[in-house]
Amino acid sequence: MTTGRIDQPVEGRFDGKTHRFPLRIYFEDTDLSGVVYHANYLRFMERARSDMLRLAGVDQRAAHEAGEGAYAVASLAIRYAAPARLDDALVVETKVTEVRAASVSIHQRVMRGAILLAEADVVAALVAPSGRPRRQPRAWIERFNSLLARKDQTP
Repeated sequence: MTTGRIDQPVEGRFDGKTHRFPLRIYFEDTDLSGVVYHANYLRFMERARSDMLRLAGVDQRAAHEAGEGAYAVASLAIRYAAPARLDDALVVETKVTEVRAASVSIHQRVMRGAILLAEADVVAALVAPSGRPRRQPRAWIERFNSLLARKDQTP
């Protein structure tokens, strides 16, 4: 996790193939029972995926602004294992698992220390402004393939 000036946004970091994104649970993340509302795990994972892409050199904003398209979730399977609660310090682990011409498959885990809270398999497809799938830029595919080729690190 990046340390620095207090006015800098929170960033994740890569450990080998795995991107780790830290977050803390605030009151707004919880439901009436005091646990994290199930849909918020999707928000946490989305933030972690966006951070992973940015750190990997995939400039989603520039592609969108140039009219080249944007990633859209084409498929998502999530499993909840244990609840997170107010003030928990969590880490979202994100790992690219497969790269195709127009999509990337990603496995994500939300962890509290060594405890798995939720995990998901996501397929993000690049879509043109028309909404139709399109090939990912060659440079992006190369970046994803370089992530796949890395050796796993132990946390």
